[in-house]
Amino acid sequence: MHDLSTARQPPLVSTSAVLSPLQPASRHVLRGGPQAMAAASNALGLSIPQTPCRALTHGDRSALWLGPDERLLLAPVALGSEIAHLLEQALRDTPHSLVDVSHRQTALEVSGPHSTAVLNAGCPLDLEPRAFPVGMCTRTVLAKAEIVLWRTGEDVFHLEVWRSFNTYVSSFLAEAAREYHIRHPMISGPPLPRRRA
Repeated sequence: MHDLSTARQPPLVSTSAVLSPLQPASRHVLRGGPQAMAAASNALGLSIPQTPCRALTHGDRSALWLGPDERLLLAPVALGSEIAHLLEQALRDTPHSLVDVSHRQTALEVSGPHSTAVLNAGCPLDLEPRAFPVGMCTRTVLAKAEIVLWRTGEDVFHLEVWRSFNTYVSSFLAEAAREYHIRHPMISGPPLPRRRA
């Protein structure tokens, strides 16, 4: 049978000074109770967040809280098989669900001094640091697409986007960035006029 994973092409991303694609990653959605989360934490050497809407990182691995019994586990793509094996061994006697969603989603990074304003063009959340601090993550929407939004720095956001919506999301953000004269590298011409309030 033909291996579709090797033939899959990366989705088109409208890059700009504020928006860039992130490297492919291993992604697993883990669901289970406290015992399952503790076993997964021990197996991966990674603290699984217990605080709602928070992410924790250790080295090149991260865990994002998506719900009371649901976490998104991120790691380099080369570690995907190893992580799946470690979790299967650690959780074989514990009720849980483990789903590899590596090819379902892609990741984008929005960064820079206008990052919150660009995101708020399509995201209803209050992204001021006091309301959405570094390390916070949550499911939300951007325009009409569901995303997972994770603030990894003061002006840096990691977006997990379903592959089928990636081009739409990146194009929307690239258009929103034009308000701040953040242009696509391939676009030339005079600066855009600033809108009046």
